[in-house]
Amino acid sequence: MTLHQSGIAAVIVACSALLPLEVSAEPPDLVVHEAAELLSEGLNGREEELALDKDALYALINGILLPRFDRRFSASQVLGKHWRTASDEQRIRFVEVFYTILLRRYADILLEFDLGSVQVLPFRGDATKKLARVRTNVRLHDGKKVPVNYMMVSRDDGWLMFDVSVEGISYVRNFRVELNSEIRATSLEQVIVRLEAETGGADE
Repeated sequence: MTLHQSGIAAVIVACSALLPLEVSAEPPDLVVHEAAELLSEGLNGREEELALDKDALYALINGILLPRFDRRFSASQVLGKHWRTASDEQRIRFVEVFYTILLRRYADILLEFDLGSVQVLPFRGDATKKLARVRTNVRLHDGKKVPVNYMMVSRDDGWLMFDVSVEGISYVRNFRVELNSEIRATSLEQVIVRLEAETGGADE
């Protein structure tokens, strides 16, 4: 390599270092759009059946949500400062039980939505950031339109959801407020045990 070629190579390397890091291949709104389509297909015509068979409902929603949801990050956001003092074993158990509760609440409310009418709004944020919000509008079966937004976190293999808010009410924020006071009054361990008892998580 000549001196001139070496200089050009050095310039190319220097310029490439100034380029932004590669972001997730799919934009965050596409991840939500794909999930909405799968939910619509899975629930279409089966609302009454699945309302009576909650295990089948939860299994269906889990199959779609789990690959697109960052359970650990979501759980850490709920526990806040308590996450830092929790043991590894407590973290694992809380991630499992929290996701189970969130999945069930989310699945139940989905039955009220006309998923064929979901409007995923174009993402207007900065896709190079770590966090993003994807906005959607969903119509209820009674015709009322409600905003349902998804908070996303960027990972090496793509964007993942970690929170859902319906009409401005965040699942993560609600859980954090609800559980923080209980943890302070008792302990994280007692809260986990209670949640496991309610969901059957301790027996699984």
